[in-house]
Amino acid sequence: MASRVYTERAPKPIGPYSQAVKAGNLLFVSGQIGLDPTTGKLVEGGVREQAQKALQNLKAIIEEAGFSMDDVVWVLAFLRDISQYKEFNEVYSQFFKNSPARALVEVSALPGGALVEVAAVAFKGFEASRIS
Repeated sequence: MASRVYTERAPKPIGPYSQAVKAGNLLFVSGQIGLDPTTGKLVEGGVREQAQKALQNLKAIIEEAGFSMDDVVWVLAFLRDISQYKEFNEVYSQFFKNSPARALVEVSALPGGALVEVAAVAFKGFEASRIS
């Protein structure tokens, strides 16, 4: 059985979707942009600031569902400008120590004029190990 996840620590959905859906040991987190959940507005600054807030929002939802960032197995990220890949990765690496699988693509536009959006899938019971 699937259940919806909601937390006030992340922005309310701006469309007909849930912040996340938990299905057994899996958690599917909807794309998060750099919205401040208290104001409903994008944080000021550039891609670093928006990535920081988007990932904080993602983390809040993951934790509300009883998961941790270490449980994340897959990430999908969107950048409006792929030349900001390095800046995004610098922020991203602060949140993910387990190096989940990831896809990152450049897009022409994101909701609300955002510069970055991040979605994730987490699996409870996942044990990360690095392959060398």
